[in-house]
Amino acid sequence: MTLLEKLDETIKNGTITVLGIGVSNLPLISYLLERGATVTARDKKSYEALMPHARELEEKGVKLILGDEYLENIDEDVIFRAPGIRPDVPQIAKAVERGAFLTSEMELFFELTPATVLAITGSDGKTTTTTLTYKILEAELKKTGKGKVWVGGNIGAPLLPHVSEMTENDFAVVELSSFQLFTMKRSPSRAVITNVTPNHLDWHKDMDEYTEAKCNIYRHAPISHLTVNSENEISYGLGMKAEIPVTFFSSKTNDYEKMTGGRDNACTVCEKDGYITVYDGKSEERIIKTEDIMIPGRHNVENFMAAISITRGLATSESICEIAKTFAGVPHRLELVRELDGVKYYNSSIDSSPTRTAAALSALREKPIIICGGYDKQIPFEPLADALCKRAKKVILTGATAPKIKAALLACPDFDASALPIIEQNDFEEAVKAAKSEAAYGDTVLLSPACASFDAFVNFEARGNRFKDIVNAF
Repeated sequence: MTLLEKLDETIKNGTITVLGIGVSNLPLISYLLERGATVTARDKKSYEALMPHARELEEKGVKLILGDEYLENIDEDVIFRAPGIRPDVPQIAKAVERGAFLTSEMELFFELTPATVLAITGSDGKTTTTTLTYKILEAELKKTGKGKVWVGGNIGAPLLPHVSEMTENDFAVVELSSFQLFTMKRSPSRAVITNVTPNHLDWHKDMDEYTEAKCNIYRHAPISHLTVNSENEISYGLGMKAEIPVTFFSSKTNDYEKMTGGRDNACTVCEKDGYITVYDGKSEERIIKTEDIMIPGRHNVENFMAAISITRGLATSESICEIAKTFAGVPHRLELVRELDGVKYYNSSIDSSPTRTAAALSALREKPIIICGGYDKQIPFEPLADALCKRAKKVILTGATAPKIKAALLACPDFDASALPIIEQNDFEEAVKAAKSEAAYGDTVLLSPACASFDAFVNFEARGNRFKDIVNAF
């Protein structure tokens, strides 16, 4: 039985529960109520913490089960899981064993939308790649006058409330996290895996489970094409095993055989003679000059390569070039906040993993005074220590992971205390002020935490905005 069939049957004869009363599930509840469903909403937060939404849901006839015991006695027929809730917690597993149908808001959107869905996942770079894909298609459709591009998923507003407005001429570009993909049984039409590196190991059991979740982006119908990073060992391996046409991208090589491993149905996107070039084994097509890309860093060249691949045949090089020359980047990603007394301040609060911070460091010409530290996702910091020793001028540590990062630095073979001073500040604002005190004319201060924000902030946007507020107040 398909999700839509099960949903129709349950709306007529059964009950539905929604786990998590958050940004994406509130529109889901409204959608279900509009179709006559009997809905229970469950959340760990209290009634007061969920106001005014709790009162509004009650007024609409939704039964609320709140607090620490919110997952107890799940007896509904269909369960919609919020991304942050593991599907194998005992209460959910017991309900599924009993016969409950487990799904999610994103999976329902995939079933309902008539638009062509393009999806991007990965440990790093997925938000920029998603945004580039959206903007390239938007530029193209402005020329043709046909259809509309929607963007959502792990970024932006929920797409489910707009599904009735979408048509077969539209595109839905979605960023998907491993949490969203974990139980997905439907894939997009085209997909990108930017890379897979250790991340979210505080939630996933291990690296294998994290990688397996990412695989759901291409395992199911109606997938027709996959794009992977050939320079990332795990994503390259997934591309080699995939049984659909695959495009491999690389900013380091243009060797077709090396990039594709000799597999059939393979295409490459790489740099050749100063151009990002597409090659299918028979003919090549120059798309844009690499130097035309406005946003800095080799990692952003790779993000463009991924966006070019997923939009191949859907957008012209003219549209791609237009975006390359005008797109200045996404907020909180190497965002220049200001220059004061000859010191540049960059906000890269999105950098929630060591690989992101390493990419940010490599994108800057000068060695920065860098602020690192935050919530502990149980990922190793040895790669971060290596990048800091090679690319940082001074390191200011703050947040819950400060001791772990310091230990990794002290254990790094390339660490030299006289060449790379370490400054510790528990308070975030004091850490930013310390960076200012340490900076001299011509220096760069970079917020690139290499960690999530949850030890002190609700999300990376709040952290980045706080950094900007402090810097702008200097």
